[in-house]
Amino acid sequence: MRTANTAPPLPGLVWCQRRTRSRPAPSDHGQVPEGRTSRPALPGRLTPVGRGGRSPDRGQCPAMEAVRVQPVDLERLAGLLPADRVVRLEAAVEQARAAFGDRVVWHVNATARGGGVAEMLQTLLAYAQGAGIESRWRVLAGDPEFFAVTKRLHNVLHGEPGDGGPLGPAERDHYEQVLRANLADLAGQVSPGDIVLLHDPQTAGLAAGLRALGARVVWRCHVGRDLADDVTRLGWDFLRPYVSHAEAVVFSRREYAPDWVDDDTLWVIPPSIDPLAVKNMALAPELVVGILARVGLVTDGGRESAVDFLRRDGSPGTVRSHRRSGGLLQDTGPPPPDVPLVVQVSRWDRLKDMAGVMEGFVRAVEDDDLLGAHLVLAGPEVSGVADDPEGAQVLSDCREEWRHLGAAVRGRVHLACIPMDDVDENAIIVNALQRYAAVVVQKSLVEGFGLTVTEALWKGRPVVASRLGGIQDQIVDGRDGLLVDDPYDIEEFAAALRRPLADAALAARLGAAAHARVLEEYVGDRHLEQYVDLFSALVRGTDPGGPRTGGPAVDGR
Repeated sequence: MRTANTAPPLPGLVWCQRRTRSRPAPSDHGQVPEGRTSRPALPGRLTPVGRGGRSPDRGQCPAMEAVRVQPVDLERLAGLLPADRVVRLEAAVEQARAAFGDRVVWHVNATARGGGVAEMLQTLLAYAQGAGIESRWRVLAGDPEFFAVTKRLHNVLHGEPGDGGPLGPAERDHYEQVLRANLADLAGQVSPGDIVLLHDPQTAGLAAGLRALGARVVWRCHVGRDLADDVTRLGWDFLRPYVSHAEAVVFSRREYAPDWVDDDTLWVIPPSIDPLAVKNMALAPELVVGILARVGLVTDGGRESAVDFLRRDGSPGTVRSHRRSGGLLQDTGPPPPDVPLVVQVSRWDRLKDMAGVMEGFVRAVEDDDLLGAHLVLAGPEVSGVADDPEGAQVLSDCREEWRHLGAAVRGRVHLACIPMDDVDENAIIVNALQRYAAVVVQKSLVEGFGLTVTEALWKGRPVVASRLGGIQDQIVDGRDGLLVDDPYDIEEFAAALRRPLADAALAARLGAAAHARVLEEYVGDRHLEQYVDLFSALVRGTDPGGPRTGGPAVDGR
């Protein structure tokens, strides 16, 4: 097994040593955390320099963002769980405290808001902090060129060419240059023995440098494709020199792991949701309508009443109207309050196929009014997701498709951009929209897991989704939701969509089973327990592969 102090540097990089002064490690509040002493610098701490001995240019890239996470007591989550799971969770907490000692668990990803990874981190770190496990979150700093390269990687790992751009030496050089600057930030914060969980392709190039600092490094990939092809191999060929330095790798499905990943280092850990998060907590029907009316997503009869809600940290929040900024809807007025809504919530990403949802909805209602149903396609405000440079173009393309719809149906299709500047407000709006929906759809062309599916299932909504990736793990067709075998088949999607819209009994049955499915398999206690098992193996210095018993959807590792 590789050890933390013997990892070679990033391929193609030259490393030098420098002495650094001892200094305390700041917490997210700028103080040394209780119970920890100031950290001495490593003798000869490794500091990366560029090819030919050039130091990274800090002026090209701002410092990493430290994301504050408020602790949340695990008792809140335990209140939802059956007794045997509470006992198991308590045992996992004791195991973590004993194994981790004063180590910090670091998470590094590419954005603090927008997308399922950021939402999971907000939840899991809050519970870890509440359990007394010191956990910190850092967000990469990068420039547009870096995020263009990593978006290209994201696309090809899904088997899609994306913008068709190269992943050659120039792209590799820039990827490494940006990560050198980020590693320099982390070098002053991460101590030997700390555990660092790197999320997704954006962070993979940090693995070797962090191991050289003495950290125990895990790389988690939240994306993937069931069947590898020449396109996916382009992405894995790019990433392999970096991923190979991680001591363990985590995928949401075993099928996503490339064949060169050793089974001894492979863990399969599906994502999860927090039922008590602002995005998933129970809302009274009148509050649901009030929120959507306040932001203009349903007709409100001219009311402008404020709507208050409870933020994750327990403080009060107020939903803003957003009308002065032009509103959330792009080209239409809001749907009336008495019609069924079909809703898809996702990033403005070509792989989510918003345009295909639009076409399928039109096909579903063109020969049958289906109770006058309307469609809402909701994505983030495009400037609010730092690591997705394609979002604005995808939204623009969807608006153009909308303009070409027939006049009769155009008024029944709505494109909405949900603000991202207030994470809790964004979450409460999405929560209300999913709960209001008659049917939630997720017609992805490729999907790593599909947390928006999990969220809708938890809310008891009938879901129509593509049979691929992690979606097929969550839904048993006809029991928990309806699956479309071919996401490119518009007629198949339209036929599936008609069923719950036309059959209220079917919709109710699917929704009830969906909620039970998520409670059983996709709540955060299972996720936390699996991380504790993995991290405990790392700090014991044992093979982190090993069998993993317990927990649903885990195939033995």
